[in-house]
Amino acid sequence: MADNVFIAFQTSDESRAIVEAILADNPGTTVDEQPAMVRVIRPGSLTIRRETVEEHMGRDFDLQELQLYLITLTGNIDETDDAFTLAWHN
Repeated sequence: MADNVFIAFQTSDESRAIVEAILADNPGTTVDEQPAMVRVIRPGSLTIRRETVEEHMGRDFDLQELQLYLITLTGNIDETDDAFTLAWHN
């Protein structure tokens, strides 16, 4: 669907915690798990919140760390120190 955004991560313990945080903060999110990657899909927008990721990882987390696990994404990016949001803007 054209209005979906998604982000895909390499499969790892860290990315599993990131996906759990995404699911907690973004109702209506779909997860597509593959052997070496996990893709998270949501209509409209998807936000990754630093605080929620920290809760799921049990440690401090800098959103720049997403780059270590990231494979690809789609959507326009809006990034602050506390949130990373993907959305389609008109």
